[in-house]
Formats: sequence, C-alpha cells, structure tokens
Amino acid sequence: MATALPAATSLKVHSIDPYSRANGPGVRFVVWLQGCTLGCPGCFNPATHDATKGNEIAVEDLARQMHDAGSEGLSLSGGEPLQQAAGATALLTVARGLGMSTLAFSGYSLDEIYDLPGGTDVLARLDVLIDGRYVAGERLAKGLRGSHNQKIHLLTSRYSLADVEATPVAEVVISRNGDLVLTGVDPIKLKR
Repeated sequence: MATALPAATSLKVHSIDPYSRANGPGVRFVVWLQGCTLGCPGCFNPATHDATKGNEIAVEDLARQMHDAGSEGLSLSGGEPLQQAAGATALLTVARGLGMSTLAFSGYSLDEIYDLPGGTDVLARLDVLIDGRYVAGERLAKGLRGSHNQKIHLLTSRYSLADVEATPVAEVVISRNGDLVLTGVDPIKLKR
C-alpha cells in the first residue's frame, strides 16, 4: 500500500461494512462512527450515539481493510463523523490516496461544518456530503436523504446528482456468523 498513513490516529467505530451498495454510488467501504450528541428524534442509528461504546480502531488498521476490500469508495456515517473530525480527516486522506471516492453523512449543515473545528479539513477531502439533521416529520428515504430538509452537496465533479440518487435505498447483509445488518436510508423493518 503506497499511501502514507497518519501516525497514531484512531477513530471510535460502531461498525464497518466493506462492500455496501446502499451507502453511496458503487460498492463502498462504510464506517459507522460511534458518538453523536445531536439527538435527532427518530434517528435510524441510535445505537451509535453513546460515545463510550464502540471500538477504538487505528486509522492504519482501517486503511489496510480498505485496501484489501478494493471498494470504489469510502462512506462515513454514524454517529456523527464531524464529532471525530481529526480521525475522519486522516481516514479520508488515506481513502483519497487509495484512489477511492469519499462521501459523508452529517447531521450538521454545511454552514455549521465550516464553523466546526476540523470541519473544513473534512470537507476538503469529500466528493459528496449529505447534510442536515434528520427530521422524522419530513421523512423522504431516497436519494441518500433520510428527510426532505437534508441536502446533497457535490463537492467535486466525481459524481453527478443522478449517480448519488441512483443508490439503492436499502440492503440486507447476512454476515458469516449469521448477524443480520439492515442498512441504507430506507431499510426494511423486521418484526420478532
């Protein structure tokens, strides 16, 4: 792997999917970060909110996994990626070095991100940003937007709006150990 890796940088991670098709254009390496203080009512990922949970993973280890997966792009979700801006920046830098496209979901608006510590560093490494807090009363669940108020920002020319909006709204993955993972902006609901 020819990409220079940041020294001693890590992220608090909730989970990883190395081959997702429902979290951005193409096949994507998705990292759901752990920790979010925004508390959007109706959030699909409440298990990612508690910053004391999850696993601390070195960016170097994530870089190896991304390299080995060979996915087209990296998608950061959460939790809230901008609440770990330094680690997110390091991982996005590695992804760019591997020739991967980059996408992030954030509950912060683009204007808020510019004002966050490290926000401009994250933005400088993204091809696509989906921004805005989830609003349950404005549920949309398509085109990578959970609610109508959220916006798709094409920060580079790598993808068109049509590319982003063509992303499947959901996927179901059964892991080797039998765990069921439901992901996307409109995953099915399972009843017990």
